[in-house]
Amino acid sequence: MDFSHYEFFLVERDGKVLTITLNSPDKLNAFSERGHRELSRIFVDAAEDEETEVIVVTGAGRAFTAGGDLQYMQKLRDEPALMHRTVREAKRIVFSLLDCDKPIICKVNGDAIGLGTTLALFCDVVFAVETAKFADPHNNVALIAGDGGAIMWPQLIGYARAKHYLFTGEALTAKDAQAMGLIHAAVPKEELDAQVDAYVNRLLRMPIQSIRWSKQTMNIPLKQLAHSMMDAGMAYEAVAGQTDDHGEAIAAFREKRKPQFTGQ
Repeated sequence: MDFSHYEFFLVERDGKVLTITLNSPDKLNAFSERGHRELSRIFVDAAEDEETEVIVVTGAGRAFTAGGDLQYMQKLRDEPALMHRTVREAKRIVFSLLDCDKPIICKVNGDAIGLGTTLALFCDVVFAVETAKFADPHNNVALIAGDGGAIMWPQLIGYARAKHYLFTGEALTAKDAQAMGLIHAAVPKEELDAQVDAYVNRLLRMPIQSIRWSKQTMNIPLKQLAHSMMDAGMAYEAVAGQTDDHGEAIAAFREKRKPQFTGQ
């Protein structure tokens, strides 16, 4: 499989391990229009890659990803027709992660915000540096976690906690995320690479076909849930993207001030 056409991602191979790196560190790996489109395709290609047995996902620089790029959010607001494609991409992102039968290990090297947390949570096993924060602040910009957050957070930490964190956008430390069961492990920065490498090598020594079939079996209810929720979630997000409050949130970010929401 040729991954050279990807620009937002750096794709590297080491034997049977494919490492996919979010590679826009100067923008904290925030998802641009192109980055979102590439994310909707890369796990389809990785799943079809015959040389790959295990996939590792990580970020370049000091963040895993800051979530959505402000310019992209503004463009979605200015060009509502673009949201139609974005909805298709968002669904493909979630479904491709769940459909990929190869184990996907997420190595969270820094903060994972918004779509960054969603991407991490839809991976199979998440290791994170202790200093990383996880948050889904869609509501803070007058949107909803329609891109998959509303699916995975409740499954991992229960509805009571998930509603709080999705309502408020409050950030969780990696240690708290581990304690709640949101991620597998929070580790010191200097140990992150070694622990992920050791885990990947452990999987490679096992019968990989049974790991694939185990993943496919466990993902059946998640696929059913995703198929029942994604259309509604993304429809609400599309509507929310045209509200006055979302426009105010974008303006406040740009002007570096607190937004003044009106409920409109």
